[in-house]
Amino acid sequence: MTAETRPDSPKGFGAEVAAAAQAFSRVGAFNAVTPRDPAKRVVHGEAYGPDRMQAVDVFAPVAAAEPAPVAVFFHGGGWQTGRRQEYGFVGRALASRGFLTVVAGYRLVPQIRYPAFLEDAAGAARWAVDHAAALGGDPARLAFIGHSAGGYIAVQLGYDTRYLHGAGVEPAHVRAVVGLSGPYSFLPLRTPATLATFSAAEDLDGTQPVNHARADGPAALLVHGGRDTAVTAGQSVRMGRAIEAAGGHAEVRIHQTLTHTDTILAFSRPFRRKAPILDEVAGFLDTHLSRGAR
Repeated sequence: MTAETRPDSPKGFGAEVAAAAQAFSRVGAFNAVTPRDPAKRVVHGEAYGPDRMQAVDVFAPVAAAEPAPVAVFFHGGGWQTGRRQEYGFVGRALASRGFLTVVAGYRLVPQIRYPAFLEDAAGAARWAVDHAAALGGDPARLAFIGHSAGGYIAVQLGYDTRYLHGAGVEPAHVRAVVGLSGPYSFLPLRTPATLATFSAAEDLDGTQPVNHARADGPAALLVHGGRDTAVTAGQSVRMGRAIEAAGGHAEVRIHQTLTHTDTILAFSRPFRRKAPILDEVAGFLDTHLSRGAR
């Protein structure tokens, strides 16, 4: 596990929700103009629940000799902003590396509070399991990936098995999770974003991914920018240490020159030279989603 060279911050996630929303709106604009990787969008806006936010887009490899492993991606935005439609560049990037990629939307605060977005994420995972084979994927080789608040969702969903069980998804089929600039240990709640999202939870300790680390959980890749001021890199270090202490497998990668949004923009073709994050994620998933893994 990579050592962290910057001190962790007690401030938790997203000191300024408005600033985060502005940053993620730029991601949406970027998605519209960035050059596209070779991939097929095989599903557009198909519902997995009754709310308009409960929908998925799916991107598939152009050609695959055998069923592809399945990656489910959750966007960021402080649990309050963001849309799946803004992340087609991530879906195409992962599909171009051989993964059937489900880009999932979920309901946002203030319409809902914790844990509804985790229940939505589990519903999206169930949709992926039910439809993967028909789309060229292997539903028994799953990974969850997320950026920022989506990184929280990906990691919490992978380690706290209540939500997968509730949706009828076998947790053992989730072989890997990837968190990009995610918050995993942010008590006490201090920021507007975390207070609005989690303050009504009866068990605050249970809201923290760091408290669900387990030896039989999925392998974890935790990527962070060293210049991230929204979610400090110590969050990934702390989560990685908790997983290793529990007997699990975690890899932590700190890119010292990157900011909070850089870790997701690096999936796009114009920004890949800034950091090899797509290569790191694809290599990690190749290792842990291979047919011989586990």
